[in-house]
Amino acid sequence: MKKYLRVLSNTWEEMVTYRLNFVMWRVRTVLQFLTMYFLWLALIPKGTILFGYSQTLMLTYILGTSILSAVVLSTRTHEIGEHIYRGDLSIFLIRPINYFLYWFSRDVGDKLFNISFSVVEIMILLFLLKPPIFLQTEIIFIALAILATALAVVLYFLFGAILGMLGFWSPDVWAPRFILFILLQFFAGSLFPLDILPKSLYEAFQLTPFPYLLYFPLKIYLGQLPFSTISTGFLIDVIWILIIALFLQFIWHKGLRLYTAVGR
Repeated sequence: MKKYLRVLSNTWEEMVTYRLNFVMWRVRTVLQFLTMYFLWLALIPKGTILFGYSQTLMLTYILGTSILSAVVLSTRTHEIGEHIYRGDLSIFLIRPINYFLYWFSRDVGDKLFNISFSVVEIMILLFLLKPPIFLQTEIIFIALAILATALAVVLYFLFGAILGMLGFWSPDVWAPRFILFILLQFFAGSLFPLDILPKSLYEAFQLTPFPYLLYFPLKIYLGQLPFSTISTGFLIDVIWILIIALFLQFIWHKGLRLYTAVGR
């Protein structure tokens, strides 16, 4: 356990040293939040309801996506492909360390760093904008939202790791990762709540893993889901995690059979 905590600590120190990528990520997150904030502020005047959302609930949702993105969508798995392709994987194959736990530890370090800055950014924005915010007071909804967020972290890590495994076959994993991230902005509910979509399309999305990254935890926090729907959502979420984890193991073992690293 200590070695993985050390990996987490090293990731934090690395991000302090190489700050440009992190700063650009945070700038992008703040600009996206401000864009969506002022858009929905204009679409839903105070005292009106649109798509079943008041101004307070919608702005709380948009603020929540900004916070959850720092927790869920921040990752270091984009380095896995290059790590494999240039042969650094060989170092881990001969050492007593789990390759996936190593990268998950790096992910956690990255997320903690993002969260620390996200909290400061949100506090500044709340002070400047003074938006109407819904504060959940029911402990059960807060606890379930935290649990859903933890599952979302695992789910997104598995997605990122699978894309990283492409390094066994290609030196370029940036393009598919970029496409996935763009799609996630829509399918995960980062830009708007998914339940404003047509009912048939919304119900189809519920069977995919994407809503459980952002939309599902936020809807639980807002208290807008009955417990039966929450239970079903958790079941679907866990099933997808198991399916994707098994697929990751399949890709991993298939890639290892092809892996070569000349000179290492």
